[in-house]
Order: sequence, then structure tokens, then C-alpha cells
Amino acid sequence: MAMERSTNDSSLTGFILLGFSDYPQLQEPLFAVILILYLLTIVGNTAIILLSRLEPKLHTPMYFFLSHLSFLDLCFTSSVIPQLLVNLWDPMKAITYGGCVVQLCVSLALGSTDCVLLAVMSYDRYVAICRPLQYTALMHPCLCIALATLAWLSGVATTLIQSTLTLQLPFCGHRQVDHFFCEVPVLIKLACVDTTFNEAVLFVAAVLFLIVPVSFILVSYGYIAQAVLKIKSTTGRRKAFGTCSSHLMVVTIFYGTIIFMYLQPAKSRSKDQGKFVSLCYTVVTPMLNPLIYTLRNKEVKAALRKILCALVRHGYQQIFRSY
Repeated sequence: MAMERSTNDSSLTGFILLGFSDYPQLQEPLFAVILILYLLTIVGNTAIILLSRLEPKLHTPMYFFLSHLSFLDLCFTSSVIPQLLVNLWDPMKAITYGGCVVQLCVSLALGSTDCVLLAVMSYDRYVAICRPLQYTALMHPCLCIALATLAWLSGVATTLIQSTLTLQLPFCGHRQVDHFFCEVPVLIKLACVDTTFNEAVLFVAAVLFLIVPVSFILVSYGYIAQAVLKIKSTTGRRKAFGTCSSHLMVVTIFYGTIIFMYLQPAKSRSKDQGKFVSLCYTVVTPMLNPLIYTLRNKEVKAALRKILCALVRHGYQQIFRSY
């Protein structure tokens, strides 16, 4: 009875997210930096979604997937960062059990969907560059919707399995989560029973959602690199390589940091490294995605100028009408 009562303590009182409490001198600078990056993430990704919807020239498969990626990034960061910002100021650093469950389920579902969607986007770029004459036929709207749906459903499926298994673990009254949000590896580490099965399931999921997509992306960009090398124009080659390298940089940061977190045994993971590494895929890459994938493109800049000019004209018209 005593064990059962202590096991349920966490579900009754919630958890303490220790976060960066070991570095009190860093908490205020971290708050400022993370808040700025979060605001940039909101502005950049919202701009991509609006532009993709409002500008007819951007109604293409590439921007269809990018709008999904931007929506994912908005939701993913919003499931983690507001609580982190609160805890950086709040000495209690508490989160309710229900809040932890929601954070775990939502962040895991969206993060897994993100992994699959980036692989889908690499296939879209492969078809556009390596098979341009067949692009319209291959990337037809039905296929795009099916691929996006597959990405979302795979994220939901993995969170149903992993969250259920993780939340069934007894925490035996352990409430201090040595991380800044509720994530599968750190909750497994918190359990007071043998977690071999949970770690095995986590490893299989990591292979499916990390290693397989990364391999697919690298193969796709390998073919893209071969196609780019055949371009006779030096300027065209340089531009194509610049675009591909920037895409691969974001992919490397995103997948590399998640692989670091999810493919290590939970018991052997360094707590401090894990926290700072997690900031990369929860804060940095969602902010970089709009800059890398779209806001550098001429068609996006043109669409942005067009919509801003229309808004300015509309504003002037409203002012003149008021007079």
C-alpha cells in the first residue's frame, strides 16, 4: 500500500521541471534569447503559412509541404517553450501531471510528424530537380495530400504507443524531472522499475523515425548533387549547391540532436548535454526553417512584397475614406 501510494504521488501533485536550475546565472540570458527565438519562430512560420495560402503562385507541392512544416513548428515550439519561459522565472518550476501528459503527447506526435515530413520534402526536391519533366505528373495533389496525411498519422501512432507505455511506468513518488520539458527519455530515466522494454521500443521508434528518414534524405540529396553537377552554368551550380547545403544544415542540426537524445541508453545520458542539445530541435531549427527553406527564395520575397503593398494600399484607402 505504501508503494502504491507513493507511485501515485506524481499523478496527484505533478512534476518539478528542474530545467537549467543548476545554472542560475544563465537563466535570465536564456529567457531573453529563447523568447526572441520563439517570437521569430512565430513570425517566420506564420508568414510562410499566410503566404502559401494567399499567393496563387505558391500553390505548389513544395509550398504545400512547407506550410505543413511551418504549422508543425509553430505547434511543436508552443507545446514546449511557453512552459520553459515560465519556469526560467518561477522558482517552483512546477508542471501539473495533466500538463506533463499533454506536453509529452503533443511534442512527441509533432516531432515524429516533423521527421517524416522532412523526408517527404526531400523526395519532392528530388523529383523537382532530377525529374523536372515528370514533376507535375508525379507530385499531383492527391499524392501530396496522401504523403502529408501519412506523416501526421505516423506521428499520432507513435505517440499513442510510446506515451501509453511511458505513462504506465511507476515513478514511485519521484517528481523531479531533470529536463525543461516532459520527454520520453527523461521520464523513462525517472522510473523506479526495469525499463529495458521501454528503451527497446524507444530504440525501434528512433530507427523508424530518425535513421530511416535521414537515410532517405541523404540518398535523395545524393541524386540531387549528381544532377546539380551536370548543370553547365557555374552560377546555377553555385546557387543549387547553396540551397542544398543550407537544407542539409537544418536537417543535420534537427536529426543530429534528436538522434543524440533518443538513440542513447536513458540511464547513461548526460543530463546537462541533453538539455542544451534539446534546445536545438525545440528552439533553433523551428526558427531556422522559414529562413532556410523559403524566405531566401525570390518567389517568396516577391509574394511578401506584393501582399505588404496590398495591405499598405488598403490602409491608405481606409484612411482617405475616413476623411
